[in-house]
Amino acid sequence: MRAAWLVIGVALALASGCAQSDWIDRTLVTVNVTGEWRGDWAVSVPGTYAGNRPVVLTLGQSGPRVTGQMTMGSQAEGPIGSIKGTVSGDLFTFHDLRNRLTGRLQVNGDEMAGAGTNAGFPATVTLHRQP
Repeated sequence: MRAAWLVIGVALALASGCAQSDWIDRTLVTVNVTGEWRGDWAVSVPGTYAGNRPVVLTLGQSGPRVTGQMTMGSQAEGPIGSIKGTVSGDLFTFHDLRNRLTGRLQVNGDEMAGAGTNAGFPATVTLHRQP
């Protein structure tokens, strides 16, 4: 009987080492991205297109969860639509609902910048919060 308890105790001790990081670490939020952000989405598609496109994100944040709307390009191109994302520390990650556009941006006050993708092609994203 003691051997069985010993085996159970060792198994529990080993399993605790495989546990996920503390929930506090996973939900740490040090920035608020609520508001309107405007800037450039610079994409480069080899052989076909390279350049900046204006982008607008209108975001609302509740804890680490972010939702909002995205518009890219000229008025003729129109809105991209809804986006969803999260904030962890000072990092804002998001995607549109079709998963064609993604972003991983570091937030620094009223600016955020980082890498994005547009239909799988890499992009550089730079945004500024509007007053």
